[in-house]
Amino acid sequence: MKTETASTDSPGAIEAQGTNNILDSLASLDRDSQLQRGLKSRHIQFLALGGAIGTGLFVGSGGILAIVGPVPLWLGYLFMMFLVWIVMNCIAEMTTYLPMKGITIPYFTDRYVDRSLAFALGWNYWYAYTFLVAAEVSAGAILLEYWDTPVPTAVWITIILAVCLLLNIIAVEIFGEAEFWFASIKLITIIGLIIVGIVIMAGGAPEGGAVGFKYWKDPGAWQEYVGRGSTGRFTAFWTAVVRAGFSFITSPELIGTAAGESVAPRRNIPKAAGRFLVRLAIFYGVSSLIVGALVPSNDPRLLSPESNANASPWVIGIQRAGIKGLNHVINAAILTSAWSAGNAFLYSGSRILYSMAAIGQAPSIFTRTSHRGVPYAAILGTWGVALLSYLNVSENGARVFGWFMNLSTISGFIGWIVVMVTYLRFRSALSFQGLLHTLPYKTIAQPYATYFVLFLVSALTLTNGFQVFAKGRWNVEDFLAAYITIPFFLVLYMGHKLRCRGPVVKPVSEIDVITGKKEMDEFCEMDHIVPEPKNIVQRIWFWLA
Repeated sequence: MKTETASTDSPGAIEAQGTNNILDSLASLDRDSQLQRGLKSRHIQFLALGGAIGTGLFVGSGGILAIVGPVPLWLGYLFMMFLVWIVMNCIAEMTTYLPMKGITIPYFTDRYVDRSLAFALGWNYWYAYTFLVAAEVSAGAILLEYWDTPVPTAVWITIILAVCLLLNIIAVEIFGEAEFWFASIKLITIIGLIIVGIVIMAGGAPEGGAVGFKYWKDPGAWQEYVGRGSTGRFTAFWTAVVRAGFSFITSPELIGTAAGESVAPRRNIPKAAGRFLVRLAIFYGVSSLIVGALVPSNDPRLLSPESNANASPWVIGIQRAGIKGLNHVINAAILTSAWSAGNAFLYSGSRILYSMAAIGQAPSIFTRTSHRGVPYAAILGTWGVALLSYLNVSENGARVFGWFMNLSTISGFIGWIVVMVTYLRFRSALSFQGLLHTLPYKTIAQPYATYFVLFLVSALTLTNGFQVFAKGRWNVEDFLAAYITIPFFLVLYMGHKLRCRGPVVKPVSEIDVITGKKEMDEFCEMDHIVPEPKNIVQRIWFWLA
């Protein structure tokens, strides 16, 4: 393979070298700059699930309900679940094939597609994660306002940010355990909410009798949006899909990011990926259906830029049902979910920054790690940008949350597009070299499912801000939130491409799918040897671990 030459003294020296040198740069970091494998299966599974179940479901769903009604809300989540499942499968296949220390999704893009695209993707992901941390902190501030405490918003934001920083910077095992228990609270909460929701719908609440689906009749199941008739109903559905995307953005990538710090990755990554869809179907499919039945779409307390919302739609539904005290418990539990998601996104953003620094695409200072293998410099760099959440102090919390939600969602969509392109090139290279049968983990309907979802996500990215072009709806602020990420990504890509040049994509014959495979095969050969559980307690624990 032809590679460009560069002075070893230049900052971009590593960039100008081939795949082998990138692997060498990851492997040759001194011990003080190496990550450690401290995440177990239950940490990986709950990290992915915890990142997917955050304030998008608990808080952001209220905004979707207020705009388009309960049926588009439900269908939007179902549609997005399908998209994220295919993206998860792509990532799981690639990371299970090469679960090396320090790698992230941009590494695979560099190796299988193009270095400039990987550079733009890495910074795009980091940008997305920093805004996701800020969005979760903003949501936490909204939830805390529910209690109308005398404590200033800035103090709550400081506390949330400080806890996230401490949990990430001590040790990866501490982070993993904290995220496991955070996510456990989240799962228990959502199961409890589903049960309570069913009870309220059936008439078991103190007030209101059986709610059923009466709000689907009044104020209605489907609100037309930016149009009339079938056009208005379709645009309502499309808007719900775009907004539902925030709930899932970068959650599949959490598994790929954690692969390099996972124990027994070839056993644990497929396990986590395989269970992902079932859990999303239960939590998102059922929850979005119930929340649309508990709260009418015209309730003024629902999250929207015009409102002063300070509660989750779940809490509003419980209040409407007249259940005393439970609303405070639920709001507190939902607050932990915002903490958990912010915690997970800070982890992922720091690993993206660390990985880019390791291959020369970010300042080398971000490769510094503690004696316990924690990339503290990258964590601090990511956490510092998340201080933008202090915008809540001077602006309406719902509006600030909306800004962060839009910015991170489109960045995430762009990331998914590149992930799928990377997977298709990876699969093409394996097929070209006759190695497709060596994939340790294979998913269904590939590569056809990826082509289909690639088209859908591309359409979502280009049309996500369609409403600003409708008559009387132009708004510069909304336009920038919807589309600023696209030129930002293109500038990064074109700037790097002009500097390094080279073909748009690597020829299939030059894609390296061999380097590192033997070492990973040897490292992972004991992955599937697990002791047989002896009793029901061990069976449950082995299923988690």
